[in-house]
Amino acid sequence: MHEWVGRWPDSLVSDDADLEREFEARLRDSSRLAFSIAYGVLRNRADAEEVAQDAFARAFGRFRQLREREAFRSWLTRMTWRLAIDRWRADQRRTAREDKAAAEPVSPNTEDVASARERSAHVWMAIEKLPEKLRLVVVLSAIEGHDMREVATLLGLPEGTVKSRLFTARKTLAENLRWLVSDLPPR
Repeated sequence: MHEWVGRWPDSLVSDDADLEREFEARLRDSSRLAFSIAYGVLRNRADAEEVAQDAFARAFGRFRQLREREAFRSWLTRMTWRLAIDRWRADQRRTAREDKAAAEPVSPNTEDVASARERSAHVWMAIEKLPEKLRLVVVLSAIEGHDMREVATLLGLPEGTVKSRLFTARKTLAENLRWLVSDLPPR
């Protein structure tokens, strides 16, 4: 096996170097995007940075297999989104276990906080129930604050498709969360 070391054609070495340079260039253009998506889901800077780093590491490992390199941003967006959702779900499970273990009496101020946390959890559960194509548009536009053109570019879709998906997602969320709004105390 060692007799083959040094016999590799130069094209393999340069291909790897070219691949690394291409990955670095695409990553430079998309690094803030991955953090923004992760932060939009997790709402915690440290966790978002960790998820973004994990997405970068996975993207680097799989970059060679990516057929359409022009779709790198969309690919990284989906990968980061999935990793962030997985992290969020794990955090929710951990929080539920901790809350159950603590089982302390709730004071009025804590009750308000718990109620707000519960409403937030219901909203996120409703978002999670959306089909992925709708969920991605909601997070990028409504939560991350990207405009329609940016979302269309990120996902590689026509702007009209993004508008349609956002309309459908909002309508579905409103229907699924109507009970939650009716249960809120008057202000």
